[in-house]
Amino acid sequence: MCLILVEMNKKRSDYELLAPVGTFESLAAAAQAKADGIYFGVEQLNMRAKSTNNFKISNLPEIVKRAHSIGMKAYLALNTVIYDHEIGLMHELADRAKDAGVDAIIASDQAVIHYVNSIGVPVHISTQVNVSNIETLKFYAKYADVMVLARELSLSQVKFLTQKIEEENITGFSGEKIRIEIFIHGALCMAISGKCYMSLHEFNSSANRGACQQTCRRSYIVTDKETGYQLEIDNEYIMSPKDLATFFFFDKIMDSGATVFKIEGRARGPEYVKTTVEVYNDIINSVLDGTYSQEKIKDWETELSKVYNRGFWDGYYLGRKLGEWSNVHGSKSTRKKLYLGKVSNYFTKAGVAEVKVEAFDIKIGDTLMVIGPTTGVIEVKIDEIRDFDENKVDKVEKGGVATFKVTERLRRSDKVYKIIEN
Repeated sequence: MCLILVEMNKKRSDYELLAPVGTFESLAAAAQAKADGIYFGVEQLNMRAKSTNNFKISNLPEIVKRAHSIGMKAYLALNTVIYDHEIGLMHELADRAKDAGVDAIIASDQAVIHYVNSIGVPVHISTQVNVSNIETLKFYAKYADVMVLARELSLSQVKFLTQKIEEENITGFSGEKIRIEIFIHGALCMAISGKCYMSLHEFNSSANRGACQQTCRRSYIVTDKETGYQLEIDNEYIMSPKDLATFFFFDKIMDSGATVFKIEGRARGPEYVKTTVEVYNDIINSVLDGTYSQEKIKDWETELSKVYNRGFWDGYYLGRKLGEWSNVHGSKSTRKKLYLGKVSNYFTKAGVAEVKVEAFDIKIGDTLMVIGPTTGVIEVKIDEIRDFDENKVDKVEKGGVATFKVTERLRRSDKVYKIIEN
C-alpha cells in the first residue's frame, strides 16, 4: 500500500539524488549520470580533507558554473569541527562560496551555521550533528532547510520524523518545509555518525577534522593480557563495516518520507560516481513507475559490484543493532582498472582516438575506460585497432601508438585504463 502511495503522489522531481565529487573528472561523471546535485569539499575544512584531492578555493566558480549549466545543484561541505585559528578561513570559504553561487553549505559546527546564516546562504545540517529525534530536528530547523539524519536511524525512525514534519508543518530557515536527507550508498563508519577518536588517539590525526587515518580498516589480533595467548580473528577486519547499499529495499527508503538521497564516496573514482548515480537514478524511476522487481535488483547488484565496494549490507535502516564487517582490506569490486596511457589526439570528424600506450598493451577484444575532467567516464570495446602507420593489427604494445573508433568525443591528456574482470 505504501508503495502505491509513492507511485500515485510523487514524481521524479520531488526527489534529489546527490553525487559525491572530489575531482573535475567526478564532476563530469556526475553530470553524465544525471545527478540532481553534487557535494564537494574545498581546502581543508571538510570531512574528506585528507582522503581525497580537494578542490581549491579558486575552483569554486568553475565547479558551480559547470553544475548549474546542466541544472545540477552544488553543495559545499564545510562540515568539520572548527578551531579559533580557522574562523577567518571559514569566513573566507563561506564568502567565496556565496559569491560563486553555491546552493547550500553543509555544516556541523555552530560557528559555521551561524555565519552562513548571517550571509544569507542556505544551510544543510551535516550527519555529524547526529540529528536523531524530533526535538533536535526542531532546534536546528531555526537555522537550516535540510537535515542529513544520523546514519544509525532505522527507517521507522526516519518515517516518524518525516510524518512529524508534515503533521506539525515544521519549516526551516527559509520558511520552506524541512526536507530530510539520508545516505543510500557507500562507506559506513563504525562510530556514531562518524564521531570517531581512534585516529586521533593513534596518530594525533582527528577524523572529526577531516583527517581520519582509517585505523578501523586494519586487521587486529586479540591478546590475552594474562597468558599472552593471541587470537587472530577469523573475520580479520572486525571494525571495518561493509558498504551501505539500499538497492534491494529502496521502495522502503522512498516510503520513509526522505526526499534527498546521498551517495557517499568523494574519495572514490569517477567510474564509481557514474555507475552509482546511474543505478540509483534507475532505481528511483523504477519505484515510481511500478517496475521495481527482484530481476532488476539482481541487475543493479551486478552493476554496483563492478566499482569500488567493501561488500554490501543494509546499514541500520532495517533495525540492525550490529554491523556486518568486511573480510577484505580494500575493494571487492568485480572489475579493476589498470592505467594504460593517455589520449594524444582525437579526430572529431572521423570519430577516432589516438592513444600513446605507456603500460601493458591494447589488443582486439579489450574493454578500455577513458577518464577526463571534461570527458567524464567513457567505456570503449576494441573491435578494430590500428598502429601509428594506420595498419590494422591485433594489438599495440607498450611504447606504441594505437588508434581506434570512439563515437563519444575524447580530449587530449584524458587517461586511458584497461578493464580487468576479477
